[in-house]
Amino acid sequence: MFASPEEIILTIPALMIAVILHEVAHGWVAYKMGDYTPKEAGRLTINPIPHIDLLGTIILPGILMLIGSPIVFGWAKPVPINPANFRDLRKGMFLVSIAGVVANFILAISFGIFNRFLREILPLVPPEVGKFLMIPLMIFSTKVVLINLVLGLFNSIPIPPLDGSKALMSFLSYRYWEMFYRFEQYGFLIITVLLFTGVLQSIIMPPLIFLYRLILG
Repeated sequence: MFASPEEIILTIPALMIAVILHEVAHGWVAYKMGDYTPKEAGRLTINPIPHIDLLGTIILPGILMLIGSPIVFGWAKPVPINPANFRDLRKGMFLVSIAGVVANFILAISFGIFNRFLREILPLVPPEVGKFLMIPLMIFSTKVVLINLVLGLFNSIPIPPLDGSKALMSFLSYRYWEMFYRFEQYGFLIITVLLFTGVLQSIIMPPLIFLYRLILG
């Protein structure tokens, strides 16, 4: 079943919020840990243009929406970071790695609270306001919750180059770090195989359903 134009219009900004703030969070924490690379690259901004990745921000999400996929996800351009500039390498690597995931979960919770508020006041507003403003906002907020949960859970998986692998790497001996970096070139292939075989969905769906219901009620 193909997505309607209204569905696409509400999903695109929800996805942009999720992927852009995910990357900005990485850059902001790196900056706070002593690495000025993200700032010098102009990536500590919520302006979407520097963050847009043709494949991850436009093509893949567009295809998923057009085919009516129940789960839409994507990514923005990774923020350039130089861990050698961190004041504390292990601490910096861990905090920067989890920053994007934490940002996604904060966004999911925030828009979940907003959605609950809208549902509470919906019966109190005129029907026209409810139809043309409140209900679209409710649909939009549920999409923000869903997309951010998907991105947060997906990036928590410890497969390079996902954030979960770098967070795990920060606890290991430095001699294993090079192994992780070398493995990154195969990570995307592994993720693609897991995605198209349905294994990835089976990993993500149980916590996704639980958190989605918990946040939205």
